[in-house]
Amino acid sequence: MPHPPPGYFTHGLEADPELEAAINGELARQRDGIELIASENIVSRLVLAAQGSVLTNKTVEGAAYARYYGGAAFADAIEALAIERAKKLFKCRFANVQPHSGSNANAGVFLGLLKLGDAILSMVVAAGGHISHGHKATLTGRDYKIAHYGVNHESELIDLDQVRDLARASHPKMIVAGGSAYPRAIDFATLRAIADEVGALLLVDMAHFAGLVATGLYPHPFPHAHVVTTTTYKSLRGARGGMVLWNDESLSRRIDAGVFPGVQGSVMLHAVAGKAACLGEALRPEFCAYNEAVLANARALAATLANNGLRIVTGGTDMGLMLVDLTATGITGDVAAKALEKAGLAVNKNMIPFDPRPPEAPSGLRLSSNAGTTRGFGACEFERIGGWIARIVRNPSDLRGIKDMREEVLALCGAFPIY
Repeated sequence: MPHPPPGYFTHGLEADPELEAAINGELARQRDGIELIASENIVSRLVLAAQGSVLTNKTVEGAAYARYYGGAAFADAIEALAIERAKKLFKCRFANVQPHSGSNANAGVFLGLLKLGDAILSMVVAAGGHISHGHKATLTGRDYKIAHYGVNHESELIDLDQVRDLARASHPKMIVAGGSAYPRAIDFATLRAIADEVGALLLVDMAHFAGLVATGLYPHPFPHAHVVTTTTYKSLRGARGGMVLWNDESLSRRIDAGVFPGVQGSVMLHAVAGKAACLGEALRPEFCAYNEAVLANARALAATLANNGLRIVTGGTDMGLMLVDLTATGITGDVAAKALEKAGLAVNKNMIPFDPRPPEAPSGLRLSSNAGTTRGFGACEFERIGGWIARIVRNPSDLRGIKDMREEVLALCGAFPIY
């Protein structure tokens, strides 16, 4: 057989200049810009090293210590480590760390615990829910009978009376809590009572507040939830991927089979190693201090925006995430997001509850303090950021002002370097 080409085992990115330029460009963007997107964070060098390791070369299928492939001793040890850390961090009996994403984690649970065509009751995307919970464009929305609950028009909080009425009417086999743009603490106890009344399982997707749950700063889904899913890269500051957590042993075989072979094949072992790394970091005392700062910084940002005349959906936040209503400014979220990006502030446009505008040009922005807090920003820095955002959304066409603000953003980033 021919040998590998020269340098195959030794060359790095310099062997592919186009790819190297794009990756270096992304590194510069992260170094020189402020990340405010709620689904992003900044991982440690430990996580980067674990996820970019030789584990990329290893294929395994099945559970740890019960693989279909040989040579899995170290793979088994790594996955077992991630599982034990997940159970310790979230104080639960069982964990599956194989899902490639939060959506895969949810899909695996649905497939494992439900029958196709069963009814699911979940939060509608327009009120802050996640598309993987039954949006009509997804497999979940196609394969199950979906009913959606929303929020109260005045408070913008989950309408628990509506949840109860819909549960009684639709007889769901599963009720789903959690979402991608709901900034307040969720009443898991009441949702479990509703689930018990109609004979449903309660699934909590805690992707956006898992770090706060782990450190006691947000209500814990257990013991109310039958199953909990999460990503590992938002508030947990880790590898991109998902997990499933539960306590009832009778669900184990079905959940595990739902993930593999139900919705995915081989384990992405390098990602599991990245999960093990971030879970280990989350078990350290400093992770609690980080999450305390996330909350304080989010509230400082929200207060600054409110003081500058921008309405905060629900009036505040109980996590790193918040929604800003731009209606009073006369501009839409897509316009604001593009202007903010020119200044080095990465945000995402987002619908607000009862938004009359389409998702492509919604009335709001979704912001987060997670990544900035990881970088070292405190309340003072987030107050400055809030002032910048308010200035831009009031006049997104002020190119001179945006250019001047870009210099301010660069200076702040230079004072809090990454990598």
